[in-house]
Amino acid sequence: MMKYLVALIVLVSSLNHSYAIDLEQFFKKSYEFEYNGNYQKAIETLKNVYDKDSYEMNLRLGWLYYMSSLFQESSDYYQKCISAKSYSIEAKFGLINAQSAMGYWDAVVKQYGEILKIDANNSKANYQLGYIYYNRKDFRNALKYFEKVVNLYPFDHDALLMNAWTQLQLSKFNDAKLMFEKVLMNTPGDESAKEGLSYIK
Repeated sequence: MMKYLVALIVLVSSLNHSYAIDLEQFFKKSYEFEYNGNYQKAIETLKNVYDKDSYEMNLRLGWLYYMSSLFQESSDYYQKCISAKSYSIEAKFGLINAQSAMGYWDAVVKQYGEILKIDANNSKANYQLGYIYYNRKDFRNALKYFEKVVNLYPFDHDALLMNAWTQLQLSKFNDAKLMFEKVLMNTPGDESAKEGLSYIK
């Protein structure tokens, strides 16, 4: 009996190893199709071995559908990733890309908020959320997120520039001037910073 059990374990192990190798080949083929711009073939390659419980397949399909401009399908696959691994920041960023392409900005804001619950210092989420609030002319909320990025990256061009413009919109002229001047230290001659300074007497 023990001999048969050992043989069965060896067989299952061998099959699992073979399946893993096959998956590697399917993923490899899908990358090749993607590299050549054939996203439909890349999708079909993975669909041939699709496992609805595979985080990796759902993530890859989310990306390929996004690249195919099929944003709702992309969103659906990224949602499956998040359902499987709720702390996955990469899947949330993927979902944000699809939602942004469809113009679902409230959903995008919500998803950035979910990222910040997991990683409060995520610079990309903080910056993009600040940018959304800036475009909505909600400058107080925008400043909160830009300041977080500047605290994390005190000499980052984009964070300094958006912080400066937000300070200017809030009539915080001394702070805006300081930030614009830092932008010019980072990028001498920056046109946006020079324009901002021209509004400050």
